[in-house]
Amino acid sequence: MKTLSMGIGCRLHASADEIENAVRAALGPHAIEDIATVASIETKADEAGLLEFCARHGLPLQLFSREQIAAIRVTHPSVAAREHAAVDGVCEPCALLGALHAARQNLCVSSAAHDASPASPAPAARVAQLIVGKTVCARVTVAIAAVQRTQAHSATLNQQDLP
Repeated sequence: MKTLSMGIGCRLHASADEIENAVRAALGPHAIEDIATVASIETKADEAGLLEFCARHGLPLQLFSREQIAAIRVTHPSVAAREHAAVDGVCEPCALLGALHAARQNLCVSSAAHDASPASPAPAARVAQLIVGKTVCARVTVAIAAVQRTQAHSATLNQQDLP
């Protein structure tokens, strides 16, 4: 089942093979088939290596604005991300945003498919959590997030926090 959001930051002209190597290094016990979405900053919309990697694996690419990314707290700011993209980080915030975006899409589809009735329980809050923090491999950074249902508040990114 596709449950992972892969946040990717990369240097200009990083190849699909460089991205593939970084993704595989970060995945650990997970498979590429577990990835639901790839997320990055909007300035990577035309990045050939990223587009080729996504096409190669049939993965959707979700792009987020600097403003959306800047709204997400980064524990270890990146000098390179600040210098090149004017944000504190790319891969970790994008992984979290991608996970929540995918969860919201699935929630909307499932809500439409199952007309909510007064007897239906309220949906659990959805919280995105990093399961693999920033992993650096050559000219590519990768982080992985997943969404979990929870009744408790968490220090991670909640669905209602999605910009």
